[in-house]
Amino acid sequence: MANPSFRSVPELFQHRVKSTPSGEAISFRDENDAWASWTWQEVAERVRAVACGLRAHGLQNEERCAILSGTCAEWILADLGILSGGGATTTIYPSNTSEECAYVITDSDSNYVFAEDTEQLDKLFEVRSELPNVRKVVLLNGNHSDDWVISLDELMSDGHSWDESNEGGFDGVCAEIGPDSLATLIYTSGTTGKPKGVMLTHDCWVFEGESIDQVGLTMASDKQFIFLPLAHSFAKVLEVMFIRVGVPTAIDGDITRIVENLGDVRPTFMGAVPRIFEKVYNATIQSAKDGGPLKYRIFKWAVGVGSRVSDLKQEGKTPGPLLSLKYGIADRLVFSKLRDKLGGRIRYFISGGAPLAPEIAKFFHAAGLLILEGYGLTESSAASFCNRPDHYKFGTVGPAMPGVDVKIADDGEVLIRGRGIMKGYYNLDEASRETLVDGWLHTGDIGVLDSEGFLKITDRKKDIIVTAGGKNVAPQNLENTLKAQCPYVSQIIVHGDKRNFLSALVSLNEESTEKWAKSEGLSLSGYNELAASDEVRALIQDAFNHLNADLPSYETIKKFEILPRDLTVEDGELTPTLKVKRRVVEGNYRSLLDAFYAGSLTGM
Repeated sequence: MANPSFRSVPELFQHRVKSTPSGEAISFRDENDAWASWTWQEVAERVRAVACGLRAHGLQNEERCAILSGTCAEWILADLGILSGGGATTTIYPSNTSEECAYVITDSDSNYVFAEDTEQLDKLFEVRSELPNVRKVVLLNGNHSDDWVISLDELMSDGHSWDESNEGGFDGVCAEIGPDSLATLIYTSGTTGKPKGVMLTHDCWVFEGESIDQVGLTMASDKQFIFLPLAHSFAKVLEVMFIRVGVPTAIDGDITRIVENLGDVRPTFMGAVPRIFEKVYNATIQSAKDGGPLKYRIFKWAVGVGSRVSDLKQEGKTPGPLLSLKYGIADRLVFSKLRDKLGGRIRYFISGGAPLAPEIAKFFHAAGLLILEGYGLTESSAASFCNRPDHYKFGTVGPAMPGVDVKIADDGEVLIRGRGIMKGYYNLDEASRETLVDGWLHTGDIGVLDSEGFLKITDRKKDIIVTAGGKNVAPQNLENTLKAQCPYVSQIIVHGDKRNFLSALVSLNEESTEKWAKSEGLSLSGYNELAASDEVRALIQDAFNHLNADLPSYETIKKFEILPRDLTVEDGELTPTLKVKRRVVEGNYRSLLDAFYAGSLTGM
């Protein structure tokens, strides 16, 4: 890997602005819900005003500024303004409670907070007594009369005044920012225990942009759509990538209208978490079933044809004339409609944040939509491995990105090192020493490398189930397979550590299950009725029977229960990136789990 070409994110950003000042940088929905855009020069002017505004209000080098906001264009302005002003960004998910916000703000020693709107601002007022060190809250949208709060426009106005009276001040601040300067404190999602602040430097992000650019994952001619939470390292990588490469990027964090936005924006590239692909997959299957027996037979035939074509492409081969003819028909009848629904121009998706079921990757590939799965941790600045557009293997997270070293420990744990690795956890020296050993990041994930360097993650080290009989079971493999096979399951948690058999907790996909019930002539509506139905239970039992048929006895799931509701972020059972907090769910339903093993000799 070549030496870094930029010392900091602001230097990288300024180079982009000088290179393509009039090119489209960011598009977004305006106050009238219509799409508007800023050029790179327009973004730069706003970023400079934010940076200077922060300096006017006393910001010092590497002081933390928290952003409590959903994904929006103003988030980018705030982040780049903080970094260009010499500060460091602390990220907070907009779904966090007021107490969770207070924890991150105080633990990170953040002295400034950017709040998206009055809803987020209200959280801060609820815990204001716990935030004595917060000097100013900047309201990204709207106004407020309290002296503690200023609007984004007011901050930028203060910035213009400071800039005019401090000639050379802005450039001087940027020049002081070096590769090792703290850029971001990202708090882990906290699937177990309290979140830890991951310290990432400017060089971490510069490295990520360079590594992605070297691989050629995106080009300036692409169009990106970002909906992922910018508080997460995955989306932060996409932010740095679009600056490095100069990719026009549309931004809207409203997860309820992803498909609508894809139709409007027509991107060529998008990053997403597996849960999004699962939802599209299940909705596509359900739509085919709703079309009646003939439409569903055509759909299944098309998927079969597409799967054969996918297999050949994965082997580097091309289909013969007859199969090509069949695929052309399948594409016209089925697959082209799905691609059009997703904007019609997708070159490929990037999946990260959690494991993607190979079956789902293959389905999309059959439809002419390639999903490249990647892997990394917040502690490694996210993008450490990724499949390539011209070389990919479903079920793996691809080879290491340029500049990333990898090795597998004796116990199977994946160890990585490189410029993207964190400085450590903020104010947690012992945890930092446990995770960073001799320059190697201990990921906590179990994996294997094949002969070509493609990495396959088998499970989280802490999640491996060791049954009472001493057998090791990777629960994520079972969970992902069942969700891919059964569109009626929303979430599944496989349980059985130190137990003498495996069991599972299941939540329903209410929409698809209700449609199934209607097709069967059952008058069931709402989650509660569905969950209590013997017919629905039999439906889910069939899915487990199908899963168990191909498993060794010790991996089969002997008992399950349908949960009384789906898991949610709001109830603390999912992270903001929709990963299940396994320990939380098991704790919430401990009595139900224990009942599975009542009377068992090895029930504990």
